[in-house]
Amino acid sequence: MNILYTALLLGLLTGFHCIGMCGPIAIALPLNKKSWATRIFSALWYNVGRTLTYASLGVIFGILGSGFSLAGFQRWISIAMGVFMISTVVFPQVNMALYKGTGNSKVMNGIKKKLSKYFTQASYRSLFITGMLTGLLPCGMVYMALAGAIAVGSLGGSVLFMILFGIGTIPMMFLMSMIGNFASLKLKHFINKAIPYVVVIVGALFILRGMELGIKFISPPAKKIELKNHVEMRKKKMAKKMDRTSMEGEKSEEGKCGMM
Repeated sequence: MNILYTALLLGLLTGFHCIGMCGPIAIALPLNKKSWATRIFSALWYNVGRTLTYASLGVIFGILGSGFSLAGFQRWISIAMGVFMISTVVFPQVNMALYKGTGNSKVMNGIKKKLSKYFTQASYRSLFITGMLTGLLPCGMVYMALAGAIAVGSLGGSVLFMILFGIGTIPMMFLMSMIGNFASLKLKHFINKAIPYVVVIVGALFILRGMELGIKFISPPAKKIELKNHVEMRKKKMAKKMDRTSMEGEKSEEGKCGMM
């Protein structure tokens, strides 16, 4: 559960980071300005769209993470993702390489074209789609969140991790779209200095989780993780068995009706 709390914390700090990176987009959003209610609703639709994109990415990376977990590599993936997070702070070139690799791709250029198209429209639908497309733009903090989602080791957990991350980014982005650039330079400087420390702490938590040291809430023992996975597998098997039983019952009833 502590890992999920880190997703929310990472999202909150990313919101401050977004003031500099995505802030201009939030300020320039074509909100419906007929009243404060329509303005608020417009800004919320944009942020819901972003969060939905993060959740969708959580599905993709959650499938990947759960595959590693079923193969018995969960602890090693958790350690690897933790090391990756810390390496992006120690070696900023790693983050820059990721940004350049995704930012100049054909897919990303297509997303940017679509974004510019919907950005000129003030409807709720266009704002929702704008939010979804914005969630796909290159961002180092999103990469950190996705690394965390993989390390969670389950589909549901990965999706929840990314949803909490998205929710964490909403307060700052919402305020930016409503009242403009409200953050002082001192606050921005402080947050930008704090972010690397938080990323290192989150990375360390994932490393400790993978090491299975038996520390309550932080590094559960291997038996506990294995038992949880075993319970989930049994639930799936029981559900399949119940589906088969119900199907067989329906077939027998149909057979009786045919005989009558």
